Amino acid sequence: MSTAATAEKFDKHWNYADEIEVLTFDLNGETFALEAVIVQEILDLLPETAVPGSQPFVASVINFRGKVIPLADLRLAFGMEASEATIDSRIIVIEVDLQGEQTLVGMRTDKVNEVTTLTKGASEPPPSVGMRWRADYINCLVKRGGEFIILPNLQAIFSSRHETAGAVN
Repeated sequence: MSTAATAEKFDKHWNYADEIEVLTFDLNGETFALEAVIVQEILDLLPETAVPGSQPFVASVINFRGKVIPLADLRLAFGMEASEATIDSRIIVIEVDLQGEQTLVGMRTDKVNEVTTLTKGASEPPPSVGMRWRADYINCLVKRGGEFIILPNLQAIFSSRHETAGAVN
């Protein structure tokens, strides 16, 4: 991808603004963030129903206000170890555009932290070398204090998983 195309994608992710409000959460000791506008609700853990033959990344569904929605585990998408739920574990319900359709998805987290504002000036695209995760799964890294906050590319994560699932059938 050219430098101009990368810059355009980066600016588009920030909605051409200098800052965005996000909900931060933890997965395996890493801090991630989702744009607050896509967050529908934060739930305590709910009973899950396994879906036979599904991808491990979305291996179960939950009942959210009378609707059956997939429950995603981003740990598995990023190649992390699955972990046991703790007293701090939560489900973040988001609404994301997948293939032109608004879709509700639950995401397991180790802990939900806070709603905060991140600035574009403190962010940068993921490095193309040395990443332990797929660079296309990350929109950007934002430096805050002495740590990085990871903004995942949900479109890439869910699209690639959908294509993989479609290829299996």
